[in-house]
Amino acid sequence: MKKTILAIVLAATGLSFCVQRPSASANPLKQKATTNMSDSTTTTATATFGTGCFWCTEAVFQQLKGVVKVTSGYSGGGVDKPTYKQVCSGTTGHAECLNIEYDSSVISFDELLEVFWQTHDPTTLNRQGGDVGTQYRSVIFYHNDEQKQKAEKYKAELDKSGAFNDPIVTTLEAFTRFYPAEDYHQNYYNDNKNTNPYCSMVIRPKLDKFEKVFKNKIKGH
Repeated sequence: MKKTILAIVLAATGLSFCVQRPSASANPLKQKATTNMSDSTTTTATATFGTGCFWCTEAVFQQLKGVVKVTSGYSGGGVDKPTYKQVCSGTTGHAECLNIEYDSSVISFDELLEVFWQTHDPTTLNRQGGDVGTQYRSVIFYHNDEQKQKAEKYKAELDKSGAFNDPIVTTLEAFTRFYPAEDYHQNYYNDNKNTNPYCSMVIRPKLDKFEKVFKNKIKGH
């Protein structure tokens, strides 16, 4: 019922359409591209979202038509070029997040917001599942006033509608700088789905739900 209400509210407002993770070891020999489509004539825009576990939602946004590139990284803190270990300590002010480059003629910021709201829990403060700390906060780093206004509008409408059982705690923060995460975090699900149990136990179920809801927006459909 809650998902039905959420879908209705998102449509009405103009939207069209992790447990603690096991440690990973960086492999400097792997240089995986996060580009999902390339076209030198495409004019891209950028959205930056924090949804807790970037391993989970990177795989979600990579599948969307119109998304050109998804990069996992860190933003919102006061430490330059932070490492994963530093961010995990919760002392840098940074959040794990995704920098999403997209073709706005194919997919809009509104549609990206729709996926954002539905693929993580925006009602748990500084927490996603078993991952706890400000580095896992739900956050939209807006790049301009239009993005800020749209995010504020949809957040207010969702709260008013009761789409979620609890109030939305997603923060809206002005984008300043994005720091890409270490190479082994990039394209994580695709590179590790056959070897890391976390991918099959945590990420794959999330992807299955996403693919059912957003089937018509996935590349290849």
